[in-house]
Amino acid sequence: MAKPSPQARARKIKLLLFDVDGVLTDGKLFFLPDRNENSQGAFDLSAQGSIEFKGFHAHDGVAVSVARIGALRTGLITRRFSETVALRARDLRLEFVSQGIRDKGTAFKEIVKEAGLALDEAAFVGDDIVDLPAMRLAGLSVAVQNARPEVKKEAHYTTPHSGGEGAVRDAVEFILKAQGKWKKVLDAYLGNHGPTVQ
Repeated sequence: MAKPSPQARARKIKLLLFDVDGVLTDGKLFFLPDRNENSQGAFDLSAQGSIEFKGFHAHDGVAVSVARIGALRTGLITRRFSETVALRARDLRLEFVSQGIRDKGTAFKEIVKEAGLALDEAAFVGDDIVDLPAMRLAGLSVAVQNARPEVKKEAHYTTPHSGGEGAVRDAVEFILKAQGKWKKVLDAYLGNHGPTVQ
């Protein structure tokens, strides 16, 4: 029996989940020292921490808005915990946000169950081997263009763009085009909804 094509898999998708570092971002992590001066004007290194910040692509922000119009639910699963990611998730109005996750496969199953869906109705976008447990369960597994070779080998579809450069947008477009919704959704976005979060 022939395996279903990526397009056939995409036609079933109702939920799109994705990794953050290397997918929603280019994978680079930036840290600024967060030092407090003591009463003598010297830095108190014992209290030193860091501020993490990340860069997000506007194309992916538009993708989440477009996905919502196309009745495609969205969310993220990431191993790290970041206040920056929590803020971006709120900006994008992501429905499912799971941070600090060691086992992405289990988290993927839990979110799919919470959404009231079957595994073959959910997609996952990843870039590194930590994403494979979720990708192996997904009805449609997507690798970003600059994903590790092991990840690309197991993916059903590889995006034209790299992580942090519009890869989530590629995944959303691929799914909505496979479902025959792209033109209608685009018209609705431009005509009725207009640009929202980018």
